[in-house]
Amino acid sequence: MSASPEALTSLMQRAEALLSRLEAVLPQPLTAPDWSASVAFRGRRRAGRLVLEPVRHVATIRLADLKEVEPQKERLLRNTEQFVAGRPANNVLLTGARGTGKSSLIKAVLNEFAAQGLRLIEVDKSDLVDLPDLVDLVAGRPERFVIFCDDLSFDEGELGYKALKSMLDGSVAAASDNVLIYATSNRRHLLPEQMKDNLAAKMDENGELHPGEAIEEKVSLSERFGLWISFYPFSQQEYLEICVQWLRFYGLDEAQIAAARQPALVWALERGSRSGRVAFQFARDLAGRGPAEMALPSTIRGEAPEGLDHV
Repeated sequence: MSASPEALTSLMQRAEALLSRLEAVLPQPLTAPDWSASVAFRGRRRAGRLVLEPVRHVATIRLADLKEVEPQKERLLRNTEQFVAGRPANNVLLTGARGTGKSSLIKAVLNEFAAQGLRLIEVDKSDLVDLPDLVDLVAGRPERFVIFCDDLSFDEGELGYKALKSMLDGSVAAASDNVLIYATSNRRHLLPEQMKDNLAAKMDENGELHPGEAIEEKVSLSERFGLWISFYPFSQQEYLEICVQWLRFYGLDEAQIAAARQPALVWALERGSRSGRVAFQFARDLAGRGPAEMALPSTIRGEAPEGLDHV
């Protein structure tokens, strides 16, 4: 007995509904965003898949805003200039002390070369498993793309580690020439280093020490970045110079800047750091207080007495 047309129609509708639900949970291909919407894009995980969203308010920091990192600035600027010009350039790993300008330098370089076609895509380390798809997506574009991984480090067994390692150097499919990877990290080798890793080290008959396989594996990822740029803790004088630069940025006059020396040192002492980030936070706090509070005597503001220059 054949089914009625109404029954067949109902069956088709149920099948289509089932397929729609299945499509919603199956992995979806990475789709292109509106490339004209911004010069920076951020990878976000939506319903289990990576989506590129334009950054509506891109950080406005400029190279001139970054002080006391001239050698690092010069090296990254030169590498990026080569890349934008279509010449050979390296993937870059920026490592070192926290708050010294690693991420800010990458953002400043984007602003420097955005008019020449440089674009930035920021992805979390957990999304690096989609790195091959991301590279394929932009391969045919005329722009030059920096894939930016901020504060990158891995724990044992994380999937993104292998994906990044293969993409940097090792996969049979090379990244297109319009893509570079810039990463920042407080760890030079990106993986936690443990005492037990040294137990596998061996000494040959000539007395030479050879690290074990665990150490070799942890070093191998960072070695695949062609350019290492190291950042170091600031001295007191360097910290104060950065404070001065940001106070001028916020419009304080020279008298107010001179009076801010001692509060800047107290601020650093309370934070336990003399980084560029701490200097910026101090300047923003002081500029936000207003002229009346900035004019108060230091004892009223609870600041330390003279003689704190050893901070």
